[in-house]
Parts: sequence; C-alpha cells; structure tokens
Amino acid sequence: MTLTRTQVRDLLDRYQISPKRSLGQNFVVEPNTVRRIAELAEIESGDQVLEIGPGIGSLTMALLDRGAELTVLEIDQKLVEVLKEVTAGKKLTILHEDAMLFDFRAYFDEGSWKLVANLPYNISVPLICNILDTAPHIQEMLVMVQSEVADRLVSAPGTKAYGFPSVKLSFYAESSIVSRVPPSVFLPRPRVDSAIVKIRRRETMNNEVDKEMLFSLVKAGFTHRRKTLRRSLGTMATNEEFMRSGINPKARAEQLGVDEWIMLAKEVQR
Repeated sequence: MTLTRTQVRDLLDRYQISPKRSLGQNFVVEPNTVRRIAELAEIESGDQVLEIGPGIGSLTMALLDRGAELTVLEIDQKLVEVLKEVTAGKKLTILHEDAMLFDFRAYFDEGSWKLVANLPYNISVPLICNILDTAPHIQEMLVMVQSEVADRLVSAPGTKAYGFPSVKLSFYAESSIVSRVPPSVFLPRPRVDSAIVKIRRRETMNNEVDKEMLFSLVKAGFTHRRKTLRRSLGTMATNEEFMRSGINPKARAEQLGVDEWIMLAKEVQR
C-alpha cells in the first residue's frame, strides 16, 4: 500500500520533520507515480533491489508491494525512524548511511542488483558515476533525477548537454529517458521538472583500455570544452598519439563519442 499526500503530511508533522534542501529532500506524494516507477523498473518478486534516499517511504512501499528483496540507504536519522513505522511488518534492510561515503563495492559484492530511487538532486550525478565505477553487481538502475541532469546523462555527442557524465555512462551502460515527471508529485514542490532514466550495464566491457586514463582524458577535455583537444589535453596526448588514434587534435571534446575517446586513450597508454 503506497502513501497518499495526506499521509505524508501527517508523518512529517508527527515527527516534526522539515524537508532539508541541503539533502535534496523532495518526497514523492503521488501513489500512481511510485507505482509507475516500480513498474518501469520491471521489479519481480525476489529481485534484489537497492533504494537510495527513501525518505518517507512512498517508493519503498511500492517496491515492497512488488515483492522486492529491498535494501535502503537513508542518511537522515529521523527519516529512518519514519521508515521503520511505515514498513512495520515488512521484510527489508534499512541502513543509516551516507550514500556518498558508502562502500558499494564491499556491500554489493555478489548476485544481481537493481537500483531504484528518487535521487536527491544535489548528489545524483557523482553518485551514479561512483556506482558505475565501483559496483558491477548493481546491473540496472531506474533513477528519478532533475530533467536537466537526465539530459546530461543520456545526451549524444554534439549536443549542448553532452559532457563527462554522458561519456562515462555510455562507456558502462545503455541509457534512456523513459518518462518525464512534473513538480506537482513532490512535497515540497521543486522548481524544476524531473525525469526517470533507465540505465542497464553493458553485457561486455572494453577491458583493453585503462579506465583511469580514459576518464582523466575525458575530464580534461571537458574542463575547457571550448578549446580544441590539442589545447585542452596539453601534455596528456602527443601529436603522434592523436595521429595513431585517428582523432583530429583540432576537434573539441563534445564532438567525440565514447569509442573515439577509447581509441585516443589506448594510444596514450601504449
């Protein structure tokens, strides 16, 4: 049973909780929205699911209703107490942890996991990138993020939103925006629209490239995205390495797809 707007307000009042902007706390209060998220995540009974930032527990209940074997990470101790009340009698693991400091590699070290979450806007990009880097057993993600962030994650080369997160996501996974979400489903109501992004890890990875080298090049390239690669990468890549990779040193970072970045990184690491 999912929570209504009235129930969420009642819980916030009883626990004297004021949503913290510093933690990106915007709680989903529309039952149809959380049911839709669980549906889009294709949750089946017995699936191992991670939720980050469950807040009051609206999405948590929708995931439990579909039979998820659920683990949730919540940084706010008051909300941990709310979650215990809301999910009383349900089987789940509640961890009082900061997702930005959590060791995903150590905890999610076996099996196949799905991440399903309404992510706090202020941590969504670095958190997704960290999980992609460190937690291969989290194989699928369905995350609700700020619309502008969603565009950055899934954008293609040559577009305005294309940047470092786009390249990293493309290296690890296939991704797409599967739905847009209006501010009206949240409490408090944010000033921006949201979007739901589906991310699925690639079945095979390119293991020939040094990932640290690859992402160092990409980050340097986008640090000064108006400059040519020759100028933005400086001594990180020589003219000979550009020539062998077939990458034009006069190109700009946003013009290169992930395969081209990989070709350049392979030459640099030789």
